[in-house]
Amino acid sequence: MKGLLLVFAILIGLVGCGNFNSFIADKKKNIEYYRIFDIKTDVDRYTIAKSASDGLGRNVGSIHENQPIPESAELPEVPGRFKIVNPLQGSALSALAESGGHAGYKIATCDGASWIAGATRVVKGQSELKLTACLFPYSEGYHLDLYANFSKQEGGLMEISRKAASAMVGTPEQWTEKTFVDIVRKIHADTGAEISFLEGYPRQEGTPWLDSLDKIN
Repeated sequence: MKGLLLVFAILIGLVGCGNFNSFIADKKKNIEYYRIFDIKTDVDRYTIAKSASDGLGRNVGSIHENQPIPESAELPEVPGRFKIVNPLQGSALSALAESGGHAGYKIATCDGASWIAGATRVVKGQSELKLTACLFPYSEGYHLDLYANFSKQEGGLMEISRKAASAMVGTPEQWTEKTFVDIVRKIHADTGAEISFLEGYPRQEGTPWLDSLDKIN
């Protein structure tokens, strides 16, 4: 009974503030994140890949990994870079999605990477997050490219319960940030590699991968 009274009180407050229509509007947002880190080390790619996999595994229940055979025994001077593609580009389905305000079906490709991992996390009624990690070797070490996109449900009559769930388990944005940082943090803890942030969106602040693996974000 107290819970129902609280819900009604919130709704009445929103009506009084003129925000009721905005609150009950059912919204779905498409959000993208990416990070590129430089990892300077002479540690072999198998060790780096294992550390990256262990770091990713701290936050997901299922991972799909691949370690392609290198095309050349010589390391390139310049590392590769992930690319974002829409495999449905030009199709009627893609055009329909984009006309409805959707970003379309996007995936990250990792041509030339020595380790590729993909993971998905679904929070029922809240978000579906897809993450791709690419490890690109080069003469001075590696580049680690991380990409995530997710659809986020907001508004509607379930918004109060979503906010309550986010308060307990974190928002999709917080989970994305923690997953990215834990991958880099595990590599640093295992290898002592010199790691620096190169670019990304939203921008990474500070050097959280230097913190303890068990530090709570």
